[in-house]
Amino acid sequence: MRLLALLVLALAAPLAQAGARAQLDAFSQGVQGLSTTFEQRVYDPDKRMVEMATGTVKLNKPRQFRWEVLQPYPQLIVADGDHVWIHDPDLEQVTVRKQSLEEQGSPLSVLIDPTELERQFKVAEGASANGLSWLELSPRQAEDAPFERARLGFDGKGLAVMEMFDGLGQRTEVRFGAWQRNPPFAAGTFAFVPPKGTEVVGEQIRAAEVIPLGE
Repeated sequence: MRLLALLVLALAAPLAQAGARAQLDAFSQGVQGLSTTFEQRVYDPDKRMVEMATGTVKLNKPRQFRWEVLQPYPQLIVADGDHVWIHDPDLEQVTVRKQSLEEQGSPLSVLIDPTELERQFKVAEGASANGLSWLELSPRQAEDAPFERARLGFDGKGLAVMEMFDGLGQRTEVRFGAWQRNPPFAAGTFAFVPPKGTEVVGEQIRAAEVIPLGE
């Protein structure tokens, strides 16, 4: 029995010791969409927590995204493939912009499209810590990115923690719940229509109009 246990541990060791990049590749294989909960904390340069929020995040290939803060103050961010919509219900305001500008430097995009990893970031394997394997990311176009560097921490089930550091010494930590792979998203999950009476700030681009031949 002892020999059998040792053999099992020996066979399992390569999987447990797999690097973060290998875990990302394994996690993203066959993924078309993802859904989970999150808990986000923001720390100032003195390591004091100044903000905390909870909510849900949904990702869908190729470029759709829904980040919904539920507590303490509702906020919704939806990327529909053409635009990014940011809705602040308390302010009765919606901000809209072209999605290509918002997408630049998004670490979560690599979960459903690992090819974005090298395209958007300089990547290095970090040291394992706290039971997680870490990827260190630096944006290739730093002037357009909302952070100076990021870290993705993987456990055996997928992305567990994401950390982002800005130029002012602030750190944002996001801890994720259990990921649902390829969930059945409800119709309209990645669409947004501004509520009636809400102020819309920003510019929308028109989708290309296709006119059938002969008309």
